Amino acid sequence: MASDEAVSNFIRSSFRSVWSLELLLLLKHAPSSWSRAELVAALRASNLIVADGLEALTAAGLVVTDEAGNASYRPASDDLARLADGTESLYGRSPDAVRRLIVGAIPNPLAAFADAFRLRKE
Repeated sequence: MASDEAVSNFIRSSFRSVWSLELLLLLKHAPSSWSRAELVAALRASNLIVADGLEALTAAGLVVTDEAGNASYRPASDDLARLADGTESLYGRSPDAVRRLIVGAIPNPLAAFADAFRLRKE
């Protein structure tokens, strides 16, 4: 298992929001891949939140998307899998601490909050 410091650093660098973490955990425990519409419905999130989350998780090497656009959990390395396991464990034990790590990593939390309400064309 990864050290607490490694997990904390991983959380700060890999998750832009708690939504991204929830998305990872959903995919991590899914036996198959999920379409974007299924993820939106399961998380009760917007298309934008799911799209941003998938983009971040793909960039982090945790999620892959097939040619049909379906996403599944597939860490690029064993180290990433251990960090994801450590993140899940820490989130289960201390969700507030994980939320603080994520929010603390955002350069300007107020701007990020305001951006969540911007209307964009999809």
